[in-house]
Amino acid sequence: MTMTITIASEQPDHIDAIRAVNDAAFGQSEESRLIDALRDDNGLTPSLLALNDDQVVGHIAFSPGIINTDSGDVPAISLSCMAVLPDCQKRGVGSLMVREGLRQVTDAGHRIVFVLGHPTYYPRFGFQRASTFGIRWEHECPDEAFMIMELQPGALTGVSGTVRYHKAFDMFV
Repeated sequence: MTMTITIASEQPDHIDAIRAVNDAAFGQSEESRLIDALRDDNGLTPSLLALNDDQVVGHIAFSPGIINTDSGDVPAISLSCMAVLPDCQKRGVGSLMVREGLRQVTDAGHRIVFVLGHPTYYPRFGFQRASTFGIRWEHECPDEAFMIMELQPGALTGVSGTVRYHKAFDMFV
């Protein structure tokens, strides 16, 4: 199958297709329910689609978060969910979405982004183990899977503490 991928912002008429992509990619509906909860609380910033001839084949969502430090909260953004239809995986769709999403959150002025994800996938975009900065997630997870990245040089200088995702994540942990 030849694909011509365009990246677009989520629109209300895409919601069912977004659920279908996430359910197919993850084999269950927990991510779809999380995305719905984030959307209901205006916590998708941004939510992007990969379209192949107007068909949704991928979805990526970012949401606000914070790093609790000894000197106060540091704003950050999380790469919350990323999914590609199984028959479209390993064809560069996810990479296109991640790069465009990172560009958009950087352009929006975000300085730090974090992700809980595949430790062999996300480093290609510049993510590093959060623990190397003295940063951890508030819940237990494999050290190599929790990663962070500066969107602006020096954004993590002197920052260490505990990451908290958007409150919508609380019902899924």
